[in-house]
Amino acid sequence: MNTTTRANEFISLLKGLRAVRQFADKPLPADAVRDIYDVIRWSGNASNRQAFQVLWVEDRATLRRLADLKGYAKHLAGAAAGAVILSLLDSDELNAFDEGRIAERIMLAAHVHGIGSSIGWLRDEARREAARILGLGPERLVRTTVSLGYPAEGALRGGRRKPVEDLVKRYR
Repeated sequence: MNTTTRANEFISLLKGLRAVRQFADKPLPADAVRDIYDVIRWSGNASNRQAFQVLWVEDRATLRRLADLKGYAKHLAGAAAGAVILSLLDSDELNAFDEGRIAERIMLAAHVHGIGSSIGWLRDEARREAARILGLGPERLVRTTVSLGYPAEGALRGGRRKPVEDLVKRYR
């Protein structure tokens, strides 16, 4: 396979990633989960400090409790699994940056296995409540989650996008 073909396939994969918020009641296969774990391990992060952990949650009752918290993670309720990203740096800006990088990598690793996903975000007091639900100490902050599962029937919607000229401006 030549470089152009590989690049086209990879770009197509990236463009095909969609947020999935409705899931079928189907468990994730162990080989896909192992691949996602390995991608988490190799995810880029601030100065390669690896100052994060990911809690992998498959307990449906816990996922529903997290989904009920204030924020944008309602889709955890129907997911087969949830990845809860814990940042361990003192810099909130670096934590947010790393959480985004790790979340996107999780989503891409799931996508290659046909698993849908969506990033979630907990707000305000819900962050401390999530830490309590997960049995973490009060010093831990839970903010970013990723729900994972096979897409439910009709969960994948069209990918309408603005023209590239509206989104990317060339600066000269």
